[in-house]
Amino acid sequence: MKKLLITGASGFLGWHICELAKQEWEIYGTYLSHPLEIPAIKMLKANLTNFQEVKRIFNDVKPEAVIHTAAHSQPNFCQTNPKESHAINVIASCNIAGLCADNSIPCAFTSTDLVFDGLNAPYRETDAVCPVNLYGEQKVMAEAGMLERYPMTAVCRMPLMFGTETPTAKSFIQPFIQTLQAEKELNLFIDEFRTPVSGKTAAKGLLLALEKVNGIIHLGGKERISRYDFGQLLVEVFKLPATKLKSCRQQDVKMAAPRPADVSLDSSKAFALGYQPLSIKDELEELAIKTPNS
Repeated sequence: MKKLLITGASGFLGWHICELAKQEWEIYGTYLSHPLEIPAIKMLKANLTNFQEVKRIFNDVKPEAVIHTAAHSQPNFCQTNPKESHAINVIASCNIAGLCADNSIPCAFTSTDLVFDGLNAPYRETDAVCPVNLYGEQKVMAEAGMLERYPMTAVCRMPLMFGTETPTAKSFIQPFIQTLQAEKELNLFIDEFRTPVSGKTAAKGLLLALEKVNGIIHLGGKERISRYDFGQLLVEVFKLPATKLKSCRQQDVKMAAPRPADVSLDSSKAFALGYQPLSIKDELEELAIKTPNS
């Protein structure tokens, strides 16, 4: 089996890629502060901001492909910790692209829909980027830097992702479900729109992009939906008490990082390559079967 290096394997998306890809690849996964064991996967503790350490991993493992998911991906954290987040989100990403170029191996990178300002959705790959927060800015710099070092990189702009809780990471729906089960108030935006997909679907898209894409690709879902409407679907599928689900607007909540209103992605390019997200309701129903007593 060919060797695949997955950075950020302890993260929500990284774990889903490991689970899916291990059927066809020999997988090496990196983590920094959340050690975990995934059956059939070799886990490596690594500080990706240390170039010598990354270089050593490439020399030791000799990967035949890389999926780089490791990042500080919380916009509020990036906004308040610019230096620390820049080191992993930008510098480490460009270094990894350089090492993939040196070894002429496929490289897929997870960027974000937050590279856009939210004023002209749905966004195609060719639309101009214009981030409104530091996290988006860092991803824009990483995209440009990686493609400059290695034009063969598949830069995958990811949407909002949800799914099964992993041993070391949750998606945004777990706290939503807990809040509603406890009959506490859950306020969700009616004026923030995304094109969400499950972690499993996102992992399939990334493996497809690794094989078929050079340059930028959007891996959004098929539906544009507000946070509040997503919450309503969650209530319906998981049979949660609905009385405490409330609507609010972005301006009602103070956050360190500004948030764009509508970063829905047009992913028709990926659909044409065989990327097939289910409807959000179908994705949630699949999850509800897997999480009894949720």
